Amino acid sequence: MKIAVIGTGYVGLVTGTCLAETGNDVLCIDIDENKVKQMQEGQVPIYEPHLDVLFERNIKANRLKFSTSLAEGLEHGDIIFLALPTPEGEDGSADLKYILGVADDIGKQLKDYKVIVDKSTVPVGTSEKVEAAIAKNATVDFDVVSNPEFLREGFAVDDFLKPERIVVGASSDRAIKLMEKLYKPYVRSGNPIIVMDEKSAELTKYASNAFLAAKITFMNEIANFCEKVGANVDKVRIGMGTDSRIGKRFLFPGIGYGGSCFPKDVKALHKSGKDNNYNFQILDAVINVNARQKLVLIPKIEAHFNNDLKGKNITIWGLAFKPETDDIREAPALYMIDSLLESGANITAFDPEAMPNVKRKLGDKISYAESMYEALENADALVICTEWSIFRTPNTDKIKTAMNGNIIFDGRNLYDVKDIENEGFKYVSIGR
Repeated sequence: MKIAVIGTGYVGLVTGTCLAETGNDVLCIDIDENKVKQMQEGQVPIYEPHLDVLFERNIKANRLKFSTSLAEGLEHGDIIFLALPTPEGEDGSADLKYILGVADDIGKQLKDYKVIVDKSTVPVGTSEKVEAAIAKNATVDFDVVSNPEFLREGFAVDDFLKPERIVVGASSDRAIKLMEKLYKPYVRSGNPIIVMDEKSAELTKYASNAFLAAKITFMNEIANFCEKVGANVDKVRIGMGTDSRIGKRFLFPGIGYGGSCFPKDVKALHKSGKDNNYNFQILDAVINVNARQKLVLIPKIEAHFNNDLKGKNITIWGLAFKPETDDIREAPALYMIDSLLESGANITAFDPEAMPNVKRKLGDKISYAESMYEALENADALVICTEWSIFRTPNTDKIKTAMNGNIIFDGRNLYDVKDIENEGFKYVSIGR
């Protein structure tokens, strides 16, 4: 099938590349000329495991191409995916200016029937707005479909190629048949293509992310309470997770969730509720607790240094909001760094992938190391903010040799408490 993907951000590039992988002819469109040129030359502009292999293979096979021309994309594709940013507005709402702007342009340039697919995460009712924006100028038939993505950063390629489910929100039989034909190769194992109305599809994405965010936040509350009463959150988590009604996933406590999805989607759903005279009280709590949780280690760090961090050398391991990505949007590490800098501490950081993005944001406010052990030179404390695999089994002798102090503040509970303390470290974690 011939596919056009408008927007080559995280969702758009993964979508276009993975659609090409099953033999489709894909043209990706972006207004950034430098980015398009970079991709045409075979350079992947984002870090996502395994994406580079598929990207290179499909460019060589001439199934994956790039352009800055919307008209070219509309001429090429039978199905047009809109994978455009929906940034968070000041009031928490999702800003639809990019999607509706492109929709307006599409209406002016449509020459024959197309299926226009909202792939971006959008509020309930967006498909109607997109349809209206296109219809204002369109002289041919078209259909608008809601097809939310459920890609986890760090696992996006596998999630796309082997989805647990595909949600298609559509009211047109013609569009539904095309979408089912497109996605049939991805559900050969029997996982469902779930067809529903457009509004339900739009809400499904928000409801899913908000629920997972609430699950993480609840576990963080339990971890904080464990510290008050002397319980061990690891034991509580196992006891809860073996209940099939609850499940084992998303029960690991830490220093809050971040990234491009959970924070923005929770706030957008909360704002959509207000716009429709409904107050999501549980989302009030999720938002407030998560904001506090990102800084939950700061009082412990301050207490260790008798509330005087001025001139202290603090090492940060992990800058991305989660491992296997270079995404630093809403990353807890950035909140930690801001707080520590305000207190006069010196920060040296290491992350396997995210340091270039942090450099663009923070510049020389902090120092950057070439390795996890180099980052520890003369450190008075180590703070772990992201659970990269390389941090899980470190060389403790190298840590001791490099550091001035012996205190580790672990925001991701990577180590067994007794084991790390037996190595001679003071160890502060979450809920244990």
